[in-house]
Amino acid sequence: MSTDPRKTQFEQHKLNKRLRRQVGEAIADFNMIEEGDKVMVCLSGGKDSFTMLDILRQLQAKAPVRFELVAVNLDQKQPDFPAHVLPDFLRAEGVPFHIIEQDTYSVVKRVVPEGKTMCSLCSRLRRGSLYTYAAEHGFTKIALGHHRDDLLATFFLNLFHHAKLAGMPPKLRSDDGQHIVIRPLAYCAEADIASYAEARQFPIIPCNLCGSQENLQRKQVRLMMDAWEKQWPGRLETMARALGDIRLSQLSDRKLFDFLHLTQADMRAPDAPSDSPDRHAWLAGDTDTSRPFDIPVVLHA
Repeated sequence: MSTDPRKTQFEQHKLNKRLRRQVGEAIADFNMIEEGDKVMVCLSGGKDSFTMLDILRQLQAKAPVRFELVAVNLDQKQPDFPAHVLPDFLRAEGVPFHIIEQDTYSVVKRVVPEGKTMCSLCSRLRRGSLYTYAAEHGFTKIALGHHRDDLLATFFLNLFHHAKLAGMPPKLRSDDGQHIVIRPLAYCAEADIASYAEARQFPIIPCNLCGSQENLQRKQVRLMMDAWEKQWPGRLETMARALGDIRLSQLSDRKLFDFLHLTQADMRAPDAPSDSPDRHAWLAGDTDTSRPFDIPVVLHA
């Protein structure tokens, strides 16, 4: 960003406003948050979850519905994990929070062979711990910090390695049917999130404490995506929009589209889209241009 303080503040405000708009649109488009929801904001200490919490708190102040936010972190007992960082930050910000302490790190180290990536098993154990806590404490939504680029990368991983068109949806019901998981950053670019986190000076905890981050398939996909974006700016946004514009009759899945009985006499117009929550209601009041980060927060217990 510019070294001129006024220009820097202006650019930061534009970025903040863009992220608020995108998160508000995602919430409205997928009905992510409803009246009276108790939202568990999963806070890992990375740039994505910090940004998600911050933007949700801003939207909460003027949202068309009342909802509660509680930050929850899982301390997996990784070596050298700075356990004080998140509690200190959350107390200073006045955010209700809880730290779950569970030694999943030792389990993963015992089960996964040396030299193999631990991410998949680590993720499953972490998800199980968070789901259990959510069920025990009455949370109605679980908010995860995956962003637009994560959704795209997952799509390509499924395409390249599993021969299927599937991705990471902005909203889903867990496999056990017990939880609704939401991804409020689904429309947000990772580069914007990184710039925002840097400007806000969040106390980032790196996700490399376990030492298993090299040579991941996801990393290779991200390198491919980054190369495309560098050569053709805007390509990632175009592909992200495509994830929300599926034409079943122009693909080849016979289970989802009845090609067998498609005849001239059976032509039918596609169903009209269903109504979704009003985007404008979620973006109401998003007009203040003078103070990019000093936004009042109202937490409803």
